[in-house]
Amino acid sequence: MDTELLKTFIEVQRTRHFGKAAENLYLTQSAVSFRIRQLEQQLGVNLFSRYRNNIQLTAAGERLLPHAEAMLTALQRAKQDVAVSAEQALQLSIASTANVWEAFLLQSFIHIQQHLPDLSWRAESMGKDQIARQVLERHLDLAVLFDAPKVDEMQVDKLGDIKLLPVTTLAEHHVAEAMQRRYILVDWGTAFAMQHARHFPELPPPYLRTGSARIALELMQQCGGSAYLPETMVKLLLADNSLMLIKDAPVMTRELFAVSLPKATQRSQISDIIDQLKTLLQRSQ
Repeated sequence: MDTELLKTFIEVQRTRHFGKAAENLYLTQSAVSFRIRQLEQQLGVNLFSRYRNNIQLTAAGERLLPHAEAMLTALQRAKQDVAVSAEQALQLSIASTANVWEAFLLQSFIHIQQHLPDLSWRAESMGKDQIARQVLERHLDLAVLFDAPKVDEMQVDKLGDIKLLPVTTLAEHHVAEAMQRRYILVDWGTAFAMQHARHFPELPPPYLRTGSARIALELMQQCGGSAYLPETMVKLLLADNSLMLIKDAPVMTRELFAVSLPKATQRSQISDIIDQLKTLLQRSQ
């Protein structure tokens, strides 16, 4: 199957707009439409339902999506494997969600990469469900997540805990004021959402919901506000009083896990990296 058709299918699914997909792919809109028709003809099904500007996947399109992603990922991995030089005979892929990269993984990954110069790396940021699927399909060697998948085939190692601090830019930084005004709710996973709802059962709708701590912090610094952010990110800002702790609001923690396959080809290297991540997380606290 032509991979360009699959790439076009995924881009239309992502943008839900033929014109935007055409811009992103540097194609004309008619070329995008033609590719989608070609793919639908090859498969004998309709992949999108089109109602004016509302473009949605059909049931067949939903079933195709994970296969299309897996095929393109496998092709990318094959190209990378073939291209790895003799000096970099070993390649590892690692992935996490955006908030884990921001809270801990980025600096740790840079440290590990510098200490393992013979490795060729692929680093990705994606949703936790897609990550779990790619680990199972052996497209990813290692994932770092807050909410570890409960799948028997996977090996789950606890790395440690990430401390989330309630911080604010507001002068009146008691919980009653800070949680009511320009509060940004950062998605720190299922367990955090449950803790948050238990501690703040009558909280009004947040000013912003986001899966990125960086977005929350930037908005707070530019416009003011409050949020739960990782200690590693706000430690210096608290020290110079750019941010303040919200009084009476509880500090929360999230367990962080490394997810891999127990019989992975590069098991020894993966285990070594997991040990290094545990050490780096302990040092960051």
